[in-house]
Amino acid sequence: MDLEHKFCRFDADITVEDGTKIEGYASLFGACDQGGDVVTKGAYAQSLKALETAGRGVKMLWQHDPAQPIGIWDEVREDDKGLYVKGRLLDSVEKGREAAALIEAGAIDGLSIGYRTVKASKNDKGQRLLKELELWEVSLVTFPMLPSARVAAKGESPEEQDLRELAQTLEGLRLNLAGD
Repeated sequence: MDLEHKFCRFDADITVEDGTKIEGYASLFGACDQGGDVVTKGAYAQSLKALETAGRGVKMLWQHDPAQPIGIWDEVREDDKGLYVKGRLLDSVEKGREAAALIEAGAIDGLSIGYRTVKASKNDKGQRLLKELELWEVSLVTFPMLPSARVAAKGESPEEQDLRELAQTLEGLRLNLAGD
Protein backbone atom coordinates (compact mmCIF):
# COMPACT_ATOMS: atom_id res chain seq x y z
CA MET A 1 0.00 0.00 0.00
CA ASP A 2 1.38 3.42 -1.02
CA LEU A 3 2.04 6.29 1.35
CA GLU A 4 -0.81 8.84 1.31
CA HIS A 5 -0.64 12.52 2.17
CA LYS A 6 -3.16 14.67 4.03
CA PHE A 7 -2.64 18.41 3.87
CA CYS A 8 -3.61 20.98 6.48
CA ARG A 9 -3.42 24.78 6.21
CA PHE A 10 -3.30 26.51 9.57
CA ASP A 11 -4.92 29.55 11.13
CA ALA A 12 -4.12 30.22 14.79
CA ASP A 13 -3.68 26.48 15.29
CA ILE A 14 0.05 26.65 14.61
CA THR A 15 2.66 29.18 15.62
CA VAL A 16 6.24 29.85 14.65
CA GLU A 17 8.57 31.48 17.19
CA ASP A 18 12.11 32.73 16.68
CA GLY A 19 11.93 31.49 13.08
CA THR A 20 12.54 27.88 14.16
CA LYS A 21 10.06 26.70 16.81
CA ILE A 22 6.77 25.34 15.46
CA GLU A 23 3.74 24.01 17.28
CA GLY A 24 0.11 23.38 16.44
CA TYR A 25 -2.13 20.83 14.78
CA ALA A 26 -1.08 18.80 11.76
CA SER A 27 -4.51 17.16 11.51
CA LEU A 28 -7.93 18.12 12.83
CA PHE A 29 -10.47 15.49 13.80
CA GLY A 30 -13.88 15.65 12.14
CA ALA A 31 -12.85 18.17 9.46
CA CYS A 32 -13.59 17.12 5.88
CA ASP A 33 -10.71 17.99 3.58
CA GLN A 34 -10.82 18.73 -0.15
CA GLY A 35 -10.26 15.05 -0.90
CA GLY A 36 -13.45 14.07 0.97
CA ASP A 37 -11.60 12.46 3.89
CA VAL A 38 -12.36 12.88 7.59
CA VAL A 39 -9.87 11.77 10.23
CA THR A 40 -11.61 10.34 13.31
CA LYS A 41 -10.50 10.78 16.91
CA GLY A 42 -8.02 8.08 17.91
CA ALA A 43 -6.83 7.41 14.35
CA TYR A 44 -3.17 7.96 15.28
CA ALA A 45 -3.12 6.26 18.70
CA GLN A 46 -1.80 2.84 17.62
CA SER A 47 0.83 4.33 15.32
CA LEU A 48 2.13 6.77 17.95
CA LYS A 49 2.32 3.94 20.49
CA ALA A 50 4.22 1.71 18.03
CA LEU A 51 6.69 4.51 17.22
CA GLU A 52 7.30 5.15 20.91
CA THR A 53 7.80 1.43 21.61
CA ALA A 54 10.31 1.22 18.75
CA GLY A 55 12.13 4.33 19.96
CA ARG A 56 11.42 6.16 16.70
CA GLY A 57 9.85 9.52 16.02
CA VAL A 58 7.72 11.12 13.33
CA LYS A 59 9.96 12.77 10.72
CA MET A 60 9.78 16.48 9.80
CA LEU A 61 10.27 16.73 6.04
CA TRP A 62 10.24 19.40 3.36
CA GLN A 63 7.40 18.84 0.84
CA HIS A 64 7.23 15.07 1.67
CA ASP A 65 10.73 14.51 0.31
CA PRO A 66 12.42 11.80 2.42
CA ALA A 67 15.80 13.11 1.25
CA GLN A 68 15.07 16.52 2.82
CA PRO A 69 14.54 16.36 6.58
CA ILE A 70 14.37 19.95 7.86
CA GLY A 71 13.79 19.61 11.57
CA ILE A 72 12.72 17.56 14.54
CA TRP A 73 9.25 16.99 15.96
CA ASP A 74 9.90 16.98 19.71
CA GLU A 75 6.29 16.17 20.55
CA VAL A 76 3.57 14.46 18.50
CA ARG A 77 0.34 13.49 20.27
CA GLU A 78 -3.40 13.21 19.90
CA ASP A 79 -5.83 15.26 21.94
CA ASP A 80 -9.55 16.00 21.57
CA LYS A 81 -8.91 18.42 18.69
CA GLY A 82 -6.48 16.49 16.51
CA LEU A 83 -2.84 15.61 15.97
CA TYR A 84 -0.72 18.13 17.88
CA VAL A 85 2.91 18.64 16.86
CA LYS A 86 5.68 20.69 18.43
CA GLY A 87 9.18 20.90 17.04
CA ARG A 88 12.09 22.87 15.64
CA LEU A 89 13.35 23.72 12.19
CA LEU A 90 17.08 23.03 12.05
CA ASP A 91 18.91 26.21 11.09
CA SER A 92 22.05 24.12 10.59
CA VAL A 93 20.36 22.52 7.55
CA GLU A 94 20.05 24.62 4.37
CA LYS A 95 16.42 23.61 3.71
CA GLY A 96 15.59 24.30 7.37
CA ARG A 97 16.87 27.86 6.99
CA GLU A 98 14.97 28.20 3.69
CA ALA A 99 11.77 26.88 5.28
CA ALA A 100 12.07 29.38 8.14
CA ALA A 101 12.54 32.24 5.66
CA LEU A 102 9.61 31.10 3.50
CA ILE A 103 7.32 30.80 6.52
CA GLU A 104 8.35 34.24 7.75
CA ALA A 105 7.63 35.71 4.29
CA GLY A 106 4.25 33.96 4.11
CA ALA A 107 5.22 31.83 1.08
CA ILE A 108 4.76 28.54 2.96
CA ASP A 109 1.83 28.15 5.31
CA GLY A 110 0.83 24.53 5.50
CA LEU A 111 1.57 21.17 7.03
CA SER A 112 0.83 17.77 5.57
CA ILE A 113 0.96 14.31 7.04
CA GLY A 114 2.37 11.27 5.29
CA TYR A 115 0.57 8.09 6.34
CA ARG A 116 -0.78 4.68 5.37
CA THR A 117 -4.44 3.90 5.91
CA VAL A 118 -4.95 0.92 8.20
CA LYS A 119 -8.73 1.16 8.77
CA ALA A 120 -11.30 3.30 6.95
CA SER A 121 -14.97 3.27 6.02
CA LYS A 122 -17.43 5.46 4.12
CA ASN A 123 -20.17 7.52 5.74
CA ASP A 124 -23.60 8.33 4.26
CA LYS A 125 -22.17 11.49 2.65
CA GLY A 126 -19.63 9.43 0.69
CA GLN A 127 -16.74 10.71 2.79
CA ARG A 128 -13.93 8.36 3.70
CA LEU A 129 -13.67 8.09 7.51
CA LEU A 130 -10.04 7.44 8.42
CA LYS A 131 -10.21 5.38 11.62
CA GLU A 132 -6.63 4.12 11.97
CA LEU A 133 -3.56 5.58 10.30
CA GLU A 134 0.10 4.62 10.32
CA LEU A 135 1.81 8.02 10.64
CA TRP A 136 5.19 8.35 8.92
CA GLU A 137 5.94 12.06 8.70
CA VAL A 138 4.68 15.63 8.98
CA SER A 139 5.93 18.00 6.25
CA LEU A 140 5.93 21.71 5.66
CA VAL A 141 4.20 22.21 2.31
CA THR A 142 3.12 24.83 -0.19
CA PHE A 143 -0.38 23.53 -0.98
CA PRO A 144 -2.34 22.06 1.94
CA MET A 145 -5.69 20.32 1.56
CA LEU A 146 -7.59 21.40 4.67
CA PRO A 147 -8.43 25.08 4.04
CA SER A 148 -9.46 25.90 7.60
CA ALA A 149 -5.94 25.96 9.04
CA ARG A 150 -2.56 27.54 8.19
CA VAL A 151 0.83 28.44 9.62
CA ALA A 152 0.94 31.87 11.29
CA ALA A 153 3.93 33.75 9.96
CA LYS A 154 6.43 35.25 12.41
CA GLY A 155 6.01 38.99 12.74
CA GLU A 156 2.31 39.20 11.82
CA SER A 157 0.40 41.58 14.02
CA PRO A 158 -2.57 40.14 15.94
CA GLU A 159 -4.88 42.26 13.76
CA GLU A 160 -3.31 40.86 10.55
CA GLN A 161 -3.65 37.33 11.92
CA ASP A 162 -7.29 37.94 12.86
CA LEU A 163 -8.12 39.30 9.40
CA ARG A 164 -6.32 36.45 7.67
CA GLU A 165 -8.03 33.89 9.90
CA LEU A 166 -11.44 35.40 9.19
CA ALA A 167 -10.80 35.35 5.43
CA GLN A 168 -9.63 31.74 5.61
CA THR A 169 -12.59 30.68 7.71
CA LEU A 170 -14.96 32.24 5.19
CA GLU A 171 -13.11 30.56 2.32
CA GLY A 172 -13.29 27.22 4.15
CA LEU A 173 -17.02 27.62 4.65
CA ARG A 174 -17.43 28.54 0.99
CA LEU A 175 -15.51 25.45 -0.11
CA ASN A 176 -17.47 23.21 2.27
CA LEU A 177 -20.77 24.59 0.97
CA ALA A 178 -19.64 24.17 -2.63
CA GLY A 179 -18.84 20.53 -1.86
CA ASP A 180 -22.32 19.71 -0.51
